[in-house]
Amino acid sequence: MWNTAGLIAASIVMAIAFVRSRTRGGFYDADVYGMTARTHRTYALVAGFFALAFAATYALPWRAAPVWLLAAFVPFALLYLTSFLRGAYEDDDDNN
Repeated sequence: MWNTAGLIAASIVMAIAFVRSRTRGGFYDADVYGMTARTHRTYALVAGFFALAFAATYALPWRAAPVWLLAAFVPFALLYLTSFLRGAYEDDDDNN
């Protein structure tokens, strides 16, 4: 159950990071927080590694592996998602 939840969550974060790497980004996102396209691609790559690790836990006989992996993934995902959500609006440059 935990490896499936982790695989789905890591895939979602990877997809979000990949999509965000293809957009220009808002003022806060790109200029204030430094979340450039390269940063988003790096987060997508790390989330992809987490997804592969969760997929690999299906073959492990040790049942606690997905829980520990999820314990490492959740802070990573929260750090990424909160780092650009405040500046997620694309049009905040036009309001000046």
